[in-house]
Amino acid sequence: MKKIIFIFLGCAAWMSMSAQELDSISTPIVTDSLAIDSLAIDSLAMDSLAMESFDSLIVVEDSIIPIRPYYTGWNEEEVSDIEMRALDWCLQWIDTTDCIAEHDTTTLPDSVYKARLQALPCVIELPYNERVRAFILRYVKRNPKQVARMMRMSEYYFPIFEEALGRYGLPYELKYLPVIESALNPTARSHAGAAGLWQFMPGTGKLYGLEINSLVDERMDPIRSTEAACRFLSNMYTIFKDWNLVIAAYNCGGGNVNKAIRRAGGKRDFWSIYPYLPRETRNYVPIFIAANYAMNYGEEHGICKAPVEKAMVTDTIRTIQRMHLQQVSDNLGIEMAELRRLNPQYSRDILPGGTPYTLCLPAEKVGMYIDMQDSILSYKADSLINNRRAEIDMAKVTSITGAYRVNGVTYYTIKRGDTLGGIAKKFHCSVKQLKQWNGLKNDNIREGKKLKICK
Repeated sequence: MKKIIFIFLGCAAWMSMSAQELDSISTPIVTDSLAIDSLAIDSLAMDSLAMESFDSLIVVEDSIIPIRPYYTGWNEEEVSDIEMRALDWCLQWIDTTDCIAEHDTTTLPDSVYKARLQALPCVIELPYNERVRAFILRYVKRNPKQVARMMRMSEYYFPIFEEALGRYGLPYELKYLPVIESALNPTARSHAGAAGLWQFMPGTGKLYGLEINSLVDERMDPIRSTEAACRFLSNMYTIFKDWNLVIAAYNCGGGNVNKAIRRAGGKRDFWSIYPYLPRETRNYVPIFIAANYAMNYGEEHGICKAPVEKAMVTDTIRTIQRMHLQQVSDNLGIEMAELRRLNPQYSRDILPGGTPYTLCLPAEKVGMYIDMQDSILSYKADSLINNRRAEIDMAKVTSITGAYRVNGVTYYTIKRGDTLGGIAKKFHCSVKQLKQWNGLKNDNIREGKKLKICK
């Protein structure tokens, strides 16, 4: 199956925080947003992911590391200001003028927001309150260009999310979790180590079957990470039976949600346990509701989808061959930056080989790759992928002669009283050979010098 991606125009800019605010950041609290507590672990299905077909496609911009909202030392308003992790990865998009609001959309009465949320075809409750309103306004009033970018990128990512959510019988509105987790940036990384669209921590990613090592990080792979996220969400719903609690658990871990339930006297409603949740999690569900609103009603606020520079049709190849993306780039005439955007899971630009891995290419290059596969694999193979020694011939010391061997050559240190004839006899060679091997013009040798015996 072929897919289309969109390449966007843009340059990096931090819009949500000033330099002074960045300088004021205190020591972060390392929090696993996908931590699974001991009460939940028994219910996890430990079977590995089985992906029969795998047409992969990755979008578009160079990686920008978003700042995650787990900080101490700020008041409530400041924390709320930066908890919008979808707004942490900000890009200066070209202004859009096609959509212009005909009236002031930032002072709408509460009844309008409430009615619009109620009109969305959702299984998950999307109630309205002052916290939800505050986050809606941060999306549509403060960061419309960010919403415009995500509205355009959703045209690619949401079909991937919806296909997986549908297979697992999960509500489609969960597709907005990556909006608030990564701003639909497949290469996003947090300061705590979470990565990818769904912001998996390494341990949780491996628990759900993602390959994470020095060469491959499948948290960056939209299809594999979405599959893992669906399994996680399904397992969490088996435990909590309430989608808002599942969303809260996605942020702070099932253990913290269980503690909040106990402190609330056993109540199992997000708004009842709200005061007992970690501060960042208290705003997580309101942000999720606001993301649903902004992505569905952005145009009502004069927000257009970000402009497209070009559309690209892509296809994938499955291969068990070890290769470097540079081999593909040089032979097929594809920029390395483009290959990296299409294959962000290969953190060192190397497909490890041995087992099937996918290589995403522009569709028009797939036939060329098939025709040139042998020459691609042999191109600069020694310097790019075969430069790891499989075996080392260690230096071996001979106890009788005091010599040692390295890579088939014996090295002997001349001792006091040694002669070329005596050394030749000791190593079963001729004096002439010793001279040739060591570039000697006469029989004079000196104590402490080394002689090579090449036999």
